[in-house]
Amino acid sequence: MFTGLIADLGSVAAIGQDGEGATLRIGTSLAGEIAEGDSIAVNGVCLTATSVSSGQFEAQAIHETLRRTTLGALSPGDAVNLELALRADGRLGGHIVQGHVDGVGAIAQVREEGFSRVVAIDADPALLPYVVRKGSIAIDGVSLTVSALRESGFAVSLIPETLQRTTLGRAAVGRAVNLETDILAKHVQRLLEAGA
Repeated sequence: MFTGLIADLGSVAAIGQDGEGATLRIGTSLAGEIAEGDSIAVNGVCLTATSVSSGQFEAQAIHETLRRTTLGALSPGDAVNLELALRADGRLGGHIVQGHVDGVGAIAQVREEGFSRVVAIDADPALLPYVVRKGSIAIDGVSLTVSALRESGFAVSLIPETLQRTTLGRAAVGRAVNLETDILAKHVQRLLEAGA
């Protein structure tokens, strides 16, 4: 489990792809805190560290992950948002994030508003019932508050700290982003469907 508070901007050092999937090697200042078998969120996708060396770790992404997320489009040199799994004694500063991406959205608009930047995201209509104004959403693993609903998606307002510490500071129109809706909303929907 994660909180959506990004601990480091890592860099893709290498990607190896074959018929089995992809192996990502990522450089990060967090490498000293990672052990083989640890969970780490990469752009909001929960992966398992398979090896750790000085300043880097490797993780594998299966075909399902590559199909459902933006990880398959990464290239060496790309920046990625990284978060270590939440410790039981840690603060839940963002919101509950599982690292299970619900879908890929696209940045539709970026505009400045005071010292914040408003980013509008187009999303799959199937995800929109789980998105509420002032509710939580994870975009590329970043815990954010929905500032507005749109017919084709939603918008978030990014503060300077988020712009500086995450890949969202480089957000451009057309860029694909991983989306994870609020797990509580999904549970409520499931209970309503079951008539509980």
